[in-house]
Amino acid sequence: MELRTIIIDDEPFSRQELQHLLEEHPELKVIGEANSAEKGLELILREEPDVVFLDIEMTGMNGIELAETLHKIKKPPAVIFATAYPDYAVKAFRLDAVDYLLKPFDEEQLAQTVKRLLQKGHTAKKPSGPGLGKLAVQTEDRILYLDPKNVLYIYREGRDTYIVAEQGTYSSKAALKDLESKLKDYSFFRVHKGYLVNIEKVEELVTWSASVFQLKLKNSKDHVPVSRNYIKELRESLEL
Repeated sequence: MELRTIIIDDEPFSRQELQHLLEEHPELKVIGEANSAEKGLELILREEPDVVFLDIEMTGMNGIELAETLHKIKKPPAVIFATAYPDYAVKAFRLDAVDYLLKPFDEEQLAQTVKRLLQKGHTAKKPSGPGLGKLAVQTEDRILYLDPKNVLYIYREGRDTYIVAEQGTYSSKAALKDLESKLKDYSFFRVHKGYLVNIEKVEELVTWSASVFQLKLKNSKDHVPVSRNYIKELRESLEL
């Protein structure tokens, strides 16, 4: 299950930008947004989200005041301040904010914020082990059911997604983020904006330069690109 997330910001562009960036993090699912603290409070009380991304400088009640109010409710969400103003950082952390994001948003900083959120224990309930289901792949005349453990990697090219398994390569209309969500209980890791890799199949990390990395996989001649933004977390996942 994803962490149910609400964005509260009086700037439409900021809300859209943050929602777009959060699409790269399937652990979080945006379920609503509000353009004021007052409307945001109504939304929080109605939806009971797990996480709130909260602007500070807004007309009427500001973000700090809303965060103070949230401490009084029965199930307060985790708060991440997202603002153009660095001056409120001390107040924010006194209110137990998970993080303090500065605009314009940086993808790597946001990734670290999500990681910090999960490390602090703000995680949705997960099943005790991997599911027993198969990954369904639609072909022209049949539906194939792949064991996720036999999938090497998945990548996006144009409007299509390709699933590369030990027994062959299959196309899918599913979005990469949807497949990432379905495979969250297996050993898949996002290594690039357009690639998911089964880290159990990783054999080598090849370093071409300070910013160019590739993965060599077992039983495959393919090399999978690794974005610099993901290299640190990938190594933490791979190494003892």
